[in-house]
Amino acid sequence: MSTTVLRELEWTDLATLAALEVELFADDAWTEPTWWAELAARPRRDYVVAVEGEQVVGYAGIDVSGDVADVMTIATVPAARGHGLGRRLLDDLVHRAEQRGATALLLEVRADNEPAKRLYERSDFETISVRRRYYQPGDVDALVMRKHLGGTHD
Repeated sequence: MSTTVLRELEWTDLATLAALEVELFADDAWTEPTWWAELAARPRRDYVVAVEGEQVVGYAGIDVSGDVADVMTIATVPAARGHGLGRRLLDDLVHRAEQRGATALLLEVRADNEPAKRLYERSDFETISVRRRYYQPGDVDALVMRKHLGGTHD
């Protein structure tokens, strides 16, 4: 595996991300118009892309609104899993949120996504609520998780 570089999302990435969404998230995939809307939502929305050579191997983004930030998405291609890329992307989002003054970072994760849940728990996220039957089809619950940032706690 070559060196993975994190860089800012560019408009030229949007078609690639839309194609990866179908592969990675199937029923929940974001379309290219959705990605265009996310890009247009800057500076409130902030996205990073992980690349190896010219290949996109992961991406992640946050929405920062006041003292709370939300993880919008985080994804890695199957070939890049198990090498710490998800953790790198998450750490980058945490840093971006802290730099913008957020004191908490929230996210939703499928209750049946064990690798993602482990990543978040190891990164000091705690489950604060459950959204029953949130992901459709399949009636899968969403866990709402929070990480306190900057040493503050409510």
